[in-house]
Amino acid sequence: MPQGEPSKQSSGACLNETDLSADPFTQFRQWLQEAAAVGLKEPGAMTLATATPEGIPSARVVLLRGIDARGFLFYTNYDSRKGQELAANPRAALVFYWHPLDRQVRIEGAVERATPQESDTYFECRPRGSCISAWASPQSEVITDRRVLESRSAELLARFGDGPIPRPPFWGGYRVVPTSIEFWQGRLNRLHDRLRYRRLDTDGWRIERLAP
Repeated sequence: MPQGEPSKQSSGACLNETDLSADPFTQFRQWLQEAAAVGLKEPGAMTLATATPEGIPSARVVLLRGIDARGFLFYTNYDSRKGQELAANPRAALVFYWHPLDRQVRIEGAVERATPQESDTYFECRPRGSCISAWASPQSEVITDRRVLESRSAELLARFGDGPIPRPPFWGGYRVVPTSIEFWQGRLNRLHDRLRYRRLDTDGWRIERLAP
C-alpha cells in the first residue's frame, strides 16, 4: 500500500514538476493509459468515499465510466447508500491505486448528477444482464435471501423479452467535479513524490508539492 514499504518499482520511478502536464485531466489520462498498458484488469477501479451531513463516512469501489474537463463520471442507483449520502452531502473523494506502477491518484470535489441524456446513452451500451440487474436490485436495502434477486430478475426478463430495456428512473450517473487532484509516486525510503493540482478561483490550477 502507499503508506507501507516501497515496492520494487519505487527504486527507479520519480515524479517531478517538469514531468506534469499543465492540465490535470491530461495528466490523469496518461497515467490511466499507462496503468492499462501494464495489464491491470480494471485500471478504472476507484474507491469512492462519501459521508453523511453529520460526517459519518463510507467507502466502496466503483468503476470510472468517463472523464472530461468537467470531472470524473460513474453510475449507480440513486437510492443506494452512496446516492442518499450524495443527495444530502454532495461532496466526495476518489482514490485510484495502481500497485504495479506504485502510483496513486486522489481526487476531491463536489458531486453533481449527470444529465438524463448522458445516463440514457451509457445505459443503452450496457450488457443486457447488467440492465436487468439495475432494475432488479434495490441496492443497499436488506433482503431476505438471494432468491429475491433471482425471482425479480426472472420477472423482468419475461417483462422485457427481447425488446429494449429502458433506464430505471432511480439509476444514473454522477460526476465528481474536482477542486484538487493529487498524483502520488512511490519512492525508496518512503520519500514519495506528491504533486497536487489545486483549483483556483480564476478557474486555473496551481501545482503544489506535498511532503510524503
